[in-house]
Amino acid sequence: MVSTVGALGLGGGGTDDDGAAPGRSSEVVQVTRDTLTDQTEVDGQLGHGPEVPFQIKAEGTVTWLPATGRTVRRGEKVLRVDDRPVVLLYGSLPMYRDLEVTEAAPEGEAATGGKGGQDGGTGSGRDSGSDSGATGGGAANADSAGTAQGAGTPRQSTPLHGMDVKQFESNLSALGYSGFTVDESYTVLTANAVKRWQKDLGLPQTGRVDAGDIVYAPGAVRIAGTSALVGAEASGNPLTYTTTSRMVTVNVPATDTNWAQRGSEVAVDLPDGRSVKGEIASVGKDASSSGASGGGDAAGGGGADGGGDGSAGKTATVSVVITFDDQDALGSLESGPVTVRHVVKERKGVLTVPVAALVALAEGGYGLELAGGSEDGGGADSGPSRFVPAKTGLYAGGKVEVSGPRVREGMKVRIPK
Repeated sequence: MVSTVGALGLGGGGTDDDGAAPGRSSEVVQVTRDTLTDQTEVDGQLGHGPEVPFQIKAEGTVTWLPATGRTVRRGEKVLRVDDRPVVLLYGSLPMYRDLEVTEAAPEGEAATGGKGGQDGGTGSGRDSGSDSGATGGGAANADSAGTAQGAGTPRQSTPLHGMDVKQFESNLSALGYSGFTVDESYTVLTANAVKRWQKDLGLPQTGRVDAGDIVYAPGAVRIAGTSALVGAEASGNPLTYTTTSRMVTVNVPATDTNWAQRGSEVAVDLPDGRSVKGEIASVGKDASSSGASGGGDAAGGGGADGGGDGSAGKTATVSVVITFDDQDALGSLESGPVTVRHVVKERKGVLTVPVAALVALAEGGYGLELAGGSEDGGGADSGPSRFVPAKTGLYAGGKVEVSGPRVREGMKVRIPK
């Protein structure tokens, strides 16, 4: 509340013995030096972020599924199909084709397949980088040189090329397998390393990687849920995952997103009473109804039956994701409601009074009513003039920043009724 003083002016007006106008409040406060902080507070939800489905391409029967909440890292199995592991590797490209070394037959002869029998080779033979002999698919020893059956002309291995090959070889190297060059070519040397990897996985050593043997994710994942049961067909998206890092999701009213800037620092108040620092990682570009999960109450309690025309615009929200550099600061909490605080503006070491102490002056602007003649140390303000002009600044927390040539720290002023 701001009181209005009509036609008083700053230079006159009668006074009582105690220096206060008749009928005015006797509550007195001091002008203090303080830090004012204007901040936005919204409700959010601590969790692991949105769920992402695994694109499982293996065909067969699900024979094993991980528990919800389990962390899966590079080289570990995501599930088993027909008792074969589907392995997690890191990368952004999906596994969209089989990886193998093929063989080019001599002119006039049909090429043999590189897949061969179940335990056959991949058409290897260039384990020293040369183009000297290569065996046909299904040879017992993939590293030995050989010739096409019934012909004396050596076959040539044909490497597969592409960025998906380099992504796979990077993972194979990170898992500790060597003897090949990490590049865009899937050579016999790569196939030999794959055989060693397959042996460790308990798989037939073919040197061929089927599209269904691998799933890719940006990094280690946390199993979020399963939509299939052991014994069901492995098709579609039987598993979903999230990041292993905890984060906060906030649904901010679409009309109040000015504070939500990527990279801005925020404070997050946890359910256990502690406050930790976070950073805005992303701000959604699409608005949705306030009923969305992850702190939807922050939208102002919009309600699903918001009613008539225009209500959708009033309750629409934008998703804001907040991440934490220090995951340990979150303690053992995995999920729960939180409050997100962002400082919009801050003024340190300024003179402040309660907003209720402001008086709207007839001449325009605001003033403060002195609580006597000598509270500020005497001088010009100790005369009949009981009001001093005050320029206002930041409003925050029920206080207001004030300044002016006659406004000083420690000055006692009255709060109008």
